[in-house]
Amino acid sequence: MPLGHSDASPGPGSIPRLKGLTPALIGLLDAAGRALDRRDLKGAQSPLSEAVRLSPEHPEVLRLCAVACVIGGQPADAVAALRHALRQCPDDALLYNNLGSALNATGQGDAAVTAFRRATEFGPNLAAAWYNLGKTLKVRADTAGADEALARAVALAPEHIAARIVYADNLKAIGRVGAAEAAYREALHRDPGAAHAWWGLANLKTVRFDAAETAELGRRFADTAARDRAALGFALAKALEDQDRHADAFGVLTEANALRRAEVPWNAAQLSGQIDAIASAFAAMPRDAGDRGREVVFVVSLPRSGSTLVEQILAAHPEVEGAGELPDLVGVIGEESARRGAAFTEWAAGATDEDWRRLGERYLERTEPWRRARPRFTDKSLLNWPYVGAAARMLPGARFIDCRRDPLETALSCYRQWFNQGQGWSYGIEDIAACLADHGRLMRHWHALLPDSILTLTHEHLLADPEGTVHGLLDFCGLEFDPRCLDFHAAERSVRTASAAQVRRPLARSTGRADLYGPSLDPLRRALASR
Repeated sequence: MPLGHSDASPGPGSIPRLKGLTPALIGLLDAAGRALDRRDLKGAQSPLSEAVRLSPEHPEVLRLCAVACVIGGQPADAVAALRHALRQCPDDALLYNNLGSALNATGQGDAAVTAFRRATEFGPNLAAAWYNLGKTLKVRADTAGADEALARAVALAPEHIAARIVYADNLKAIGRVGAAEAAYREALHRDPGAAHAWWGLANLKTVRFDAAETAELGRRFADTAARDRAALGFALAKALEDQDRHADAFGVLTEANALRRAEVPWNAAQLSGQIDAIASAFAAMPRDAGDRGREVVFVVSLPRSGSTLVEQILAAHPEVEGAGELPDLVGVIGEESARRGAAFTEWAAGATDEDWRRLGERYLERTEPWRRARPRFTDKSLLNWPYVGAAARMLPGARFIDCRRDPLETALSCYRQWFNQGQGWSYGIEDIAACLADHGRLMRHWHALLPDSILTLTHEHLLADPEGTVHGLLDFCGLEFDPRCLDFHAAERSVRTASAAQVRRPLARSTGRADLYGPSLDPLRRALASR
């Protein structure tokens, strides 16, 4: 749940938190809370300011001030206000729930989990706390813990559609694809207009919509408000594909991507400038001969290029943990940029060997949980490819797998995808072509500088010669061949990407779709050819 006033469900500790409120204060806080539920900071300002004037230390006043701080982009102030309120009401479940949300907003995930757990202890019937705990555990790759928490949230609040959708997403991640489909369908049974339940079904990639479902999606896409139309549009396009109506599907994709572009602006020229700056900062690559980081296999790629499949193959090996899309490489670089007060490209060229060693050790510290069961692990964040040079300086013993797929298929697959976050370039044909070109030239740069550390693995080659490709992949990573890597689809592990259901199936001979779209893709073909 968001931090909003609607979280103020009765529960243990609620009476002490509300004690002392006069009718006037109750009215002011109710008005402020309704505005904050709408994320209307301006509408909340007057009643909340008056409440602060009348009772600045009251826990509920502090709580709603914290809500306003998070919405206004000041989560650290929210944390301080909520901790102050908890000193007065130390067993208040709702305050702990709000504290967890504020801590999440400051990037303190471990502390957020602790706060949400406290909320569930003091308020075992507070569905919002179980939901927030489940969401946070899911993001932190504790899919088993997330499954338990989200199941509790759904049991406590059967009509909480967002909880049902996240629960279904998590079921997909842990490989219970049939249960995930059932959970999405239950969400739609309770709310047939739930756009992200429709998209969740489509994003399983294994569900085929029938004609009736396609017609229902078409009606809802035509009638739904703009905020949800994009997700419905991507789902409708998948349904139209299932009916072999690819020209119609492309028309819907064009509209859905335009809606998503309005939500997620993108500056292609800015990305190109950043790539130029990164290549300049790493014009040469002095190499540390040590093996620091040999535990890490970075799987680097653009989305929809086969990286999840490659990670699944590696994670089927008994020595490799598939960690998924980790935030740690970008996080370590961000920490250093904040410490220096300078952008990455401004300090990277002048960083010393000792700087890179320190940053590498910090990365290994952050990722230590992934080496507790197995000695090596994969990191396949889709944000890592611009930082291959930095990762190689930090971790000279690391290996990099450069996953590629036919550019037209990659571009189309991205254009068909609603991304929860990031990948802003994927919602426009020209932007996709520009990003693929920028990615290609920077990867050529990394290959030239690090010829012994990077292996290019093409999706089409893997499909054509799985055994030979897997042998080569394992040999490059310094791993003994293990036949379980050819039976990757049987590996029991969490997969938290759009391909989660697909990689639990044996290899298909072909995954291409571009030919089915025929001339509809000519603008995309021209855009790619012009780069």
